[in-house]
Formats: sequence, C-alpha cells, structure tokens
Amino acid sequence: MVGVTFVLYVGLMMLIGYFAYRRTHNLSDYILGGRRLGKWVTALSACASDMSGWLLLGLPGYAYVAGFEAGWIALGLLLGTYLNWRVVAARLRHYSVIAGDSQTLPAFFENRFRDDSRALRLVSAIFILLFFLFYTSSGLVAGGKLFNAVFELPYHWAVTVGALVVVVYTFVGGFLAVSWTDLFQGLLMALALLIVPVIAISSLGGWGNTLSTLSATNPALLDALTNVDNEPLGVLAVLSLLAWGLGYFGQPHILARFKAIRSVDEIPAARKIAVSWVTLTLLCAVFAGISGIGYLQPPLEGADSEKVFILMVEALFHPVIAGICLAAILAAIMSTADSQLLVSASVFTSDFYRALFRRTASEQELVWTGRFAVLVIAFVALILAWDAERKVLDLVAYAWAGFGAAFGPALILSLFWRRMN
Repeated sequence: MVGVTFVLYVGLMMLIGYFAYRRTHNLSDYILGGRRLGKWVTALSACASDMSGWLLLGLPGYAYVAGFEAGWIALGLLLGTYLNWRVVAARLRHYSVIAGDSQTLPAFFENRFRDDSRALRLVSAIFILLFFLFYTSSGLVAGGKLFNAVFELPYHWAVTVGALVVVVYTFVGGFLAVSWTDLFQGLLMALALLIVPVIAISSLGGWGNTLSTLSATNPALLDALTNVDNEPLGVLAVLSLLAWGLGYFGQPHILARFKAIRSVDEIPAARKIAVSWVTLTLLCAVFAGISGIGYLQPPLEGADSEKVFILMVEALFHPVIAGICLAAILAAIMSTADSQLLVSASVFTSDFYRALFRRTASEQELVWTGRFAVLVIAFVALILAWDAERKVLDLVAYAWAGFGAAFGPALILSLFWRRMN
C-alpha cells in the first residue's frame, strides 16, 4: 500500500509538470513563471523549496540526538523567515524589475551596480552553481534514505530513482511546475509533520510522560542550554545555531519567489501565510524528533538518526496513512531539489550561455539550454550524493552558510544603501 501511494503521488507531480509545460513559452516563463504567481503559491512555494528533506529528516534527527537544543535552530530559522519577507521581499520584487527586468540574482547585481565587465555576474553565478551542488545533493541523499527505507532498494539505486523523479518534471515544466507542485507539497508536509508528533506523544501517555522518558534517557535533553554531554552550550554555540536564520537573505531559490509574485501588494498576505507555515512545521519537526527518543528502541546511531521520522511513521500508522506521511518526505525533497536545479539551470542559461556566448539566442533555444543544464547539474549532484555516510543536515549547512555569506549582506545593502558599490 505504501508503494501504491508513492506511485500515485509521483504520477500527480508528473501531471502538474505536463500542464506547466503547456504554459511555458519563453525563458521568463521557465525561470520566473512570467512573474504571475499568487500569494498562496508564492508563500508555500518559498517555504517548501526552503524546507527541504532536512525538515523531515535532518531536523528531527538532530532533535532526536540533542533534545531541546534543536529549538535554537528552529527559532533562528523562524526569525530569518519573517525578516526575509519583511525586509527583502517587496524591495527585491520592485527593484528587480527596475534593474533591467533582472530574472536571476547575478543579473540583478550586474544591473544594480552597472558592471559592464560582467565579472560580478560571472563570479556570482559560479558561487550559485557551486553551493547548489551541495544543496541539491542533500536532497538526493534524503531521497536515497527514503526510497531505501520504503522499498528496501540498495542505497545507490535509491538515490538514483529519487533523482530521476525530480529531474523529469523540472526538466519539462520549469518554474511553473516547480511552484504549483510546491503548493501541494507544502500542505502535505505540514499535515504529516502535525500528525506524527501528536500521535506519538499520545501513544507515550501524553506530554508529561514524554518528558519523563527524556529525563530517564538523559536529563541534558531537556535543557536547551546544555548539550548531550551535559556541558553548557555557551553564548557562541547558541548564536551559531540562531545564525542559521541569517542564511535566508542569500538563498537564490527563495529570492526567486519574491521576484515572481504577481504584485508587491500581495506580499503582506503571503508573508503571513509563510510565517504561519514555518512556525507550525519547525515546531512539529522538533517534537517529532523528541518523541522518537522514547518511542524507538533500540536507539538510532550516527547517520541513521535521520531516519527517525520514517521509522516512527512506519510504526505508528496503517500502511495507507504511512504512505501519505512518507510521501510528505518525498514532497519535501522534491520541492527543494527541483527549485535548486531550476535556479542553477537559470543561472547557467542566462548568466553563462546567453551573457557570454549566445546573446542573440532565441527564447526556444534558451529554454532547451536550461533543460539540458538541469540534467548536467543533477548528474554531478547525484555523484556527490552516492556516499551513504553523508548527513543531510551537514550538506545543507555547507550550502546554507555559503549562500548566506556570499549574497546576504550584498543583497541587503544593495536594496537599502544607494551608495553601495
């Protein structure tokens, strides 16, 4: 039954990709959906593409190992989400149009700073392609763990199957396919993350018994300011965990949603939707990992700790419900990996191919160049994902920190300081 649910889910995503293909006529459609996304699609697409498989694998796994310490990451990400929507979204939507209708982040920087040498555009594009290789591979690792657990496929086959699923509808449908599927996937992720900790905590006898189980396992799990070795975290450690939120300002796949919304006037409503979704899912992801401490025996170790959500779903629910919840993990993986592939392909097409080699290329040629880039980038990310010992959270951390450091300060200053050079 779980396998049937997966097949039906994948079929639905392919169908959405086909309809998006019918509405993709030029590079603007393929990269930004023609800047005509509504508030619900924009908000949930931004959230779902942001919260990748690490939300259902990496974060619950971290909470399973570290207890309430994981709450600092969740708090930092919540604050980062709100500030990104509040500070960046409207200005970037407005100024990306003024700055030569910039469709990619490197193009925006080039037009904003009037860089005729194209060096800024080229360097920015290189950073995006580099960090997205790590980010995309994190999604493929998560997909490999999921297909390995559900279908008992060998890890390398599982990673490859997951990659093929994502590549097909991204290749065909572009930004519209990615955004429309993200809307559905975001709702499915929220539903699964809500019911798993609620049912698990209820099965353990309530919140009080869950906390008692944590205390019996390791009292340090209950203290957000103490690590599992019963040592104080310290100010620097807490700030490092909170600093995950700073990465939001430089994430190209999230910023692309701000540029694609239909109107600046719809951003306040989209912000409320996005912040509400993030609050719910982050809180539930932490509680899912914490409840798994008392529910799963024997304890999980090493990279297997990131399977806590999968194992709890299989233990708690009938195969039909389990299939829906596990499809939510696939949704999380697909919703981010497709966005990363698309942004990488957009950068390659717009900021390398057209800017440096084929300035007179037709719209149809550019769209197919983007599709070819999706295949190449996915293949390289797949090679990085073939190491079965890689942790999803570690790969995400590399990319998240890289994007935040490379683009976050530059973007904010370019939007708010006229003399930024």
